Amino acid sequence: MTTSIPSKQLLQPAGWAPPKGYANGVAARGTLVSVAGQIGWNAQCRFESDDFVDQVRQALANVVAVLAEADARPEHIVRMTWYVTDKREYLARGREIGAVFRELIGDYGIAMSAVQVAALMEDRAKVEIEVTAVR
Repeated sequence: MTTSIPSKQLLQPAGWAPPKGYANGVAARGTLVSVAGQIGWNAQCRFESDDFVDQVRQALANVVAVLAEADARPEHIVRMTWYVTDKREYLARGREIGAVFRELIGDYGIAMSAVQVAALMEDRAKVEIEVTAVR
């Protein structure tokens, strides 16, 4: 199967201030790929760390691995939702999270949402990330 990067158009209404670290909207054509919420555990469903940024790194690596099964890559991502258990830690560690994001995903041209939740289904999980991609 040949992978092609979809024609991805960022949606930025005229006169709106540009968002930082995400896109207001994205339009794309191709095969829809939905990735279930990925948490910060490894392929054997074991947590290697309770550190927030380490879990973000692992969750994003898991997203990339699932995308690869559809012959897709991070640049195919058009939508991403983050569920975090501690909004303050997410905000306080933004630079570290941004560095990990740029390393594994690269492009901020993604429509993103982030929500603080009381808990995730796995007690040790601090972040869960779900993705929609168009290949």
